[in-house]
Amino acid sequence: MTARARGVLGAMAVVVLAAGCTATGTADSTASSPPAATVTPSAPSPARTAQGTLLVADFGSDTVTFVDPQRGPLDSVKVGTAPYGLAVGEDGRAWVATAEGVAVVDTETRENVARIPYTTETAPATTGEYRGGGMGIALAPDGKHVYVGVNVPDEKGVLEVVDTATRKVTDTVPVGRRPFDVDVSRDGGEVYATGHDSFDVTAVRADTLTARRFEVAPYGTEGGLGSWLKPHYAAVRDDGKLLLPFEGEKLAVLDPRTGKVAVEPMTADTHQHGARLTPDGTLLAVGTGPIGARDDDASLTIRTADGKERVVPLDGPHEDVAASRDGRTAYVTGGFTRDGFWDGITVVDLRSGDTHRLPAGHRPLGIAVL
Repeated sequence: MTARARGVLGAMAVVVLAAGCTATGTADSTASSPPAATVTPSAPSPARTAQGTLLVADFGSDTVTFVDPQRGPLDSVKVGTAPYGLAVGEDGRAWVATAEGVAVVDTETRENVARIPYTTETAPATTGEYRGGGMGIALAPDGKHVYVGVNVPDEKGVLEVVDTATRKVTDTVPVGRRPFDVDVSRDGGEVYATGHDSFDVTAVRADTLTARRFEVAPYGTEGGLGSWLKPHYAAVRDDGKLLLPFEGEKLAVLDPRTGKVAVEPMTADTHQHGARLTPDGTLLAVGTGPIGARDDDASLTIRTADGKERVVPLDGPHEDVAASRDGRTAYVTGGFTRDGFWDGITVVDLRSGDTHRLPAGHRPLGIAVL
């Protein structure tokens, strides 16, 4: 067992009931409705949304916020309680996983055009990390289906399949507990749901909906629901393998064809959540900050395809990340699923490592570049 694993497991007896991304529970999930987000535009809001605008899910409210990457928030649209992840299609429609259903937003006109209820019972819509409802969400490459991971408190999660033409849920597939992230293979043939509380990735065939479970636990599963050492987000590489960063120490590389998991070293030495690949195959991994006395502060790891890393310090906890189309800029959300979140984005120049903060919504979590 590594020093990290010993330190974290030794501390679990103290933190298991209070920590945010450890066990399932009701912490931070009892509010009946989220606070309304107040967006003060930093510039006149254009009638049509420009390319390159950022869209963030306001996990601490009931909105998504449109953000000018230079000047800050432009506008917000109500979508439903505690929006988590979002995915944007080539047609400009954004699909947003909320506690109540999948919201559909026309990003050009900035209008909520629909909300699709889940077929899975998840209890009344609440807020906070453990709330039921949609978490990870992904769009098929052909745009015909949306896949959303639905958290069912204290039970296994469900992958719901949405037909984008009819805007109805057509199928459901059991997956792991608390599906933080959902990804789709490059050819659209398989969908991957990362189960945070079950140490696994469930691979679902898009045509038959048959499912296979792969354990992804480079530190082992000791501690169960109380463990910090779990998978959070994944990124799908061009060769079909999934990259899952752990603790700034280990990169789990899952081959879904064989189920084998290889582990490569990482250097940030901090708890990690969001993961995203840039167009040239560079992995961006969000370090959320310390979970133990030996951990380093929050950071963004920039890992090239050949495994070389640069670590850019960040000020305070962060959650998810998106990259500009040219791969030169990263946008890291400050929403965070645990305490310590803040209402903004850190903009990172991926060549120089320079950073600056940008206001953005209320506890922004999921993010996309339009």
